[in-house]
Amino acid sequence: MNICVFLSAAELDERYTRPAREFAELLGKAGHTLVWGGSDVGLMKVVADGVEEAGGRLFGVSVEFLQAKARPVTEPDQMLVTADLAERKAALLENADAVVIMVGGTGTLDEATEILELKKHGRTTKPVVLLNTAGFYDGLKTQFRRMEDEGFLPVPLTELVFFAEEPVGALAYLEESMGTR
Repeated sequence: MNICVFLSAAELDERYTRPAREFAELLGKAGHTLVWGGSDVGLMKVVADGVEEAGGRLFGVSVEFLQAKARPVTEPDQMLVTADLAERKAALLENADAVVIMVGGTGTLDEATEILELKKHGRTTKPVVLLNTAGFYDGLKTQFRRMEDEGFLPVPLTELVFFAEEPVGALAYLEESMGTR
C-alpha cells in the first residue's frame, strides 16, 4: 500500500518524534511505501529514515522552491519535483492509497482539509487517519465534532476520518480499510 503522510518538516521533540518513528517502522516492516513531502529535515526526515531502515520504500514529492531540502533517493525509491504546492499536494494524493495526518503546521492543515473536502464530496474514498500524537489535534477533533453536530458536514465525521491515538491503531485501521490485514 502507498501511504501518504502529511506532516511537519520542523525539528520537534521526543513526544512527537517517537510516535512518528514508531509509525514509520511499522509501515516499513509491513512492506508499504511512504508517500511524503520529500524533505530530508525535521519530522519528515525522521519518518523517511524509519521507513527506509525498516525495509519500506520511499516516494517523495518535493517542490521547486524546497528542492534544496529534498532527500536524495536511489532506485527503487522515487522523488518527484513539482512546480508549486498545489501541484505537490495533487501528486501526493494521486500516488497514495491512503492518508495519515501527523502533527504539523499550516501546510499540514491545508493538506488535511483538502483530502477531507475531497472525501466529503465523494471525489475520493481513500481512508484517512488523523494521528493525534500527544493530544496535538484535540482542539481540531472538537471543532470537527461541532461542525458535524451543527450540520456543517453532509456526511458523518466517521466516514471522513479515523482518529487514532497511537501509531499501531493508525496502521491497523488503514490495513483493515484496504483489506490488506
